[in-house]
Amino acid sequence: MPATALDLGRSAFAEHRWSDAFDCFAEADTEGGLPAQDLEQMASTALLLGRSTEGVDILCRAYDEYLVLGDVPSAARCAAWLVLYLSESGEQARSSGWMARARRLLDDVDGPTQAEGFLLIPPALGALYGGDPAAAHELFTQVLDIGQRVQDRDLVALGRLGLGTSRLSLGFPQEGLQLLDEVMVAVTAGEISAIPSGIIYCAVIGSCRLAMDVRRAQEWTAALDHWCGGRPDMVMFSGQCQSHRAELFILHGAWDEALAAARIARDRASRGDPDAAYGGWYQEAEVFRLRGDLEQAEQAYLQAGRTGYEPLPGLALLRLAQHKAPQAQTLLRRALSVADPANRCRLLPALVEAELAVGDIAAARAAADELSRPIHPGSLTLERALGAQSEAAVLLAEGNPSAALAEARKAWRLWYGLESPYDAARCRVMAGRACAAMHDKDSAAMEFEAAKADFADMGAALALSEVAGLSMDAAGERHGPLTARELEVLRLVAAGSPNKVIAKKLYLSEKTVARHVSNILTKIGVSSRVAATTYAYEHGLIT
Repeated sequence: MPATALDLGRSAFAEHRWSDAFDCFAEADTEGGLPAQDLEQMASTALLLGRSTEGVDILCRAYDEYLVLGDVPSAARCAAWLVLYLSESGEQARSSGWMARARRLLDDVDGPTQAEGFLLIPPALGALYGGDPAAAHELFTQVLDIGQRVQDRDLVALGRLGLGTSRLSLGFPQEGLQLLDEVMVAVTAGEISAIPSGIIYCAVIGSCRLAMDVRRAQEWTAALDHWCGGRPDMVMFSGQCQSHRAELFILHGAWDEALAAARIARDRASRGDPDAAYGGWYQEAEVFRLRGDLEQAEQAYLQAGRTGYEPLPGLALLRLAQHKAPQAQTLLRRALSVADPANRCRLLPALVEAELAVGDIAAARAAADELSRPIHPGSLTLERALGAQSEAAVLLAEGNPSAALAEARKAWRLWYGLESPYDAARCRVMAGRACAAMHDKDSAAMEFEAAKADFADMGAALALSEVAGLSMDAAGERHGPLTARELEVLRLVAAGSPNKVIAKKLYLSEKTVARHVSNILTKIGVSSRVAATTYAYEHGLIT
């Protein structure tokens, strides 16, 4: 007999052809209605396609159908999923209403059910992200126990995911990562259904990033990319995949590719993967900041912040680039005052930079010591790289260039091993500064020139400008009577920038810029901007 629309829908669903599945289910529904189980599958396809409103409505219909059939546990399961979807979408009132409905249904059911476990997930997540990982750990333990008792693989996987994430937040990274690896074995083996699989992929990658495990993050991002590639019409989770890809591109200095991936993430967010919005905007902001386009970075960080998550440490690093060190310090100190152990490690390197920028060497030392405290020979490469880089910066500020040079070179080797050219180049700059402090001008010049070449390849404008000035110092070239700020203004004058543009780039008033220009002309004994430009080139102030 010819296959019916319902048969074709079920087949397409099994083959992960979500658009075909939805169309066939819709046709079958029009012809004579769908059984409750098929309504559940149709709801899943709608959600995966980014059609969240339709998906929620269809799942409500499945709930009603199960009640008509007298299948209370299945109706409660639908209600529990509605709690999760609506809560994630920010519809807390509707989510609370479905929570009450589900619990009332479960009052009449003997023994544990899938729904009972799923209903524990929202309060567990609330505890986890509300700063109480111990309470979250207890709730996720119950989720796992129920999943094992009712033999529901999705629930077992989600429970184990929550336990692993909780262990990370409690400061036990190895235990947490081992639990997450176990979850991913089930996902990559195809044992878990589509929506829980996507949730797990994205959560595990986020946890690997938080734990500074670059190798795991890269491995699972590649797996997520492959998983999404096998479901080309899927919208849900695909944007989050792109934001993870963007972050890895940034690490490896592929900034054009990072920007493209971040913009795809934002597009997918607008089409039905709302969780991708923060990552898309944040990674775009990171590229702009690293390239020195501070105005566009500012706007992108603000957009990221509007999603409900604070864009740190990126925003604080932007404030440092804008010469607003006290603001950066305030942002980071406030965030660290409420951060769990995993997030503290993520923020501490930026705090070291901020404390040094405001001149509080003691506070920078305390932050660097905290960052290095859990580090041992078996620690993850990224963790050791950040620790050595921060230690080198503080040692330089403390006037110990010999020890700083050793730490900077150690950090360079670690970043080089991670294939992170930008951070490796920053370590070469620190090594050059240490050499210069020890009056080894030839070695300093060599380090600065290597860093300049790397920054130029990546288009890291601000970093390139900074190291250009340092390399001239190392070569023994004088700035003449000019201050560092006047030299900065002169370089922009020589680049053809009018006062208005200079003011914008340096976050000064036009009046202040005009005063700097006047002082420059007086000090170097010329009467025009053209003559000042000629002077700058003749005296090697412009490379």
